[in-house]
Amino acid sequence: MKQLARTPKDIGHAIRQARKALKLTQKELANRSGVWQETISKIENDVGGTKIDTIFDLLAALDLEIQIQPRTKGMAIPMDELF
Repeated sequence: MKQLARTPKDIGHAIRQARKALKLTQKELANRSGVWQETISKIENDVGGTKIDTIFDLLAALDLEIQIQPRTKGMAIPMDELF
C-alpha cells in the first residue's frame, strides 16, 4: 500500500484504509498500538490535535512507515477522490 499524504486528513484516511485492509476494528488496533479507540476514531475522522508520537504508534501497529521526499509538482488529488 503506497499512499500520498500531505495533510492530517490524508494520514487519517491512510490509517483507516490500512486498518480495514487488515480487517481490524478500531478497538483491535487500539489493543495492538496502546492508543485509545477514541483517539483512533478522531484521527480517522480528521478531528486534529494528535501528537506525532501517537501517529507513529499506530503506523508501527499497522506495520507501516513514513517516507519523506520532495513534494511532487502538479495537482494533488485528495485521497478520498482516488477511490
